[in-house]
Amino acid sequence: MGEEMKDMHYIRELLEGGQRADGRKLDEFRNVELHVNPYDKPEGCAIVSIGESKVIAGVKMGIGEPFPDRPDEGVLMVNAELSPLASPDFETGPPSVESIELARVVDRGIRESGTLDLKKLCLIPKEQVWLVCVDIQIINHDGNLIDAAALASIAALHNARMPEYKDEIINYDKKTVKLPVKAKPVAVTVSKFGQSLLLDASLTEEKLVTAAMVVATNEEGHICALQKRGTEGFTEEEILRIWDIAAKKGKELRKLL
Repeated sequence: MGEEMKDMHYIRELLEGGQRADGRKLDEFRNVELHVNPYDKPEGCAIVSIGESKVIAGVKMGIGEPFPDRPDEGVLMVNAELSPLASPDFETGPPSVESIELARVVDRGIRESGTLDLKKLCLIPKEQVWLVCVDIQIINHDGNLIDAAALASIAALHNARMPEYKDEIINYDKKTVKLPVKAKPVAVTVSKFGQSLLLDASLTEEKLVTAAMVVATNEEGHICALQKRGTEGFTEEEILRIWDIAAKKGKELRKLL
C-alpha cells in the first residue's frame, strides 16, 4: 500500500470515529490568515491562507461597454486560475471544470449579495462603464479553495481603490476613491462523511467525503449563494444544519474583513 493510500485509510478511520488527523473538531477551521493589499499594482488585492491552502485575489479595472440588457451598470467579472505550481493535480491549458466552478461560486456570492453597486460604475449609459475584474490565483492547494478564494475576493474588493479617469485617460498611479461596495458575503463549505458534517476539509479529506455544500451568507445571515458538490444527497435535516453552521461560521470569518 502506497503512502498516500495509508494516509487516506488512517484519515478515514479517524473520521469514522468523529476525529480528524490534525486534531481539529469536525466544526473547526484550520488557522485562517488574511493579508490585505500586499502589492500595490492591482486596484486591490488580498491573500488568504487556510491551513496550508493559500489564495490571492486581485482587482483590476478598466473602461468598456455595458451589457446590452444592463445599459446603466458596470460589469463584474471573476476568473480563477489553478496553476500546476499549486498542485500536481492541476494542469496547464484551457480553464478546467474546477476553475470554472470556483470562479462561478465566488462570482455568485458577490453578485447576488449586491456587494458592488454596479449602477455607480456607469459613466455613460449604453456606452461607457467601469469593468471590474477579480482574478483569483491559487498559490497552494491543500483543500477548501472556494472558502479561501471567496474571502480573498471580498477582502480585495472592499480594499480596492478606483484609478482616476479624466479626459478619457485612466491614471493607474492615482487611486483615491473606494469602490462602491456594500455587502460582505462569506462562503463556508460544509462536507459530508457518513453521518457527519465537517468544516474546512483538507485536501485528503476532500477525497474521502461524499458530498459538500457551499453556502455564502451576508451580514444578516441570509443565504446569497449555494453550490452542491459530490454524488451523495443531503437530508432536509442536514441541509438545515448546514445553513445554520454556515451562517455562524460566516459571521466569525467576516470579523477578519
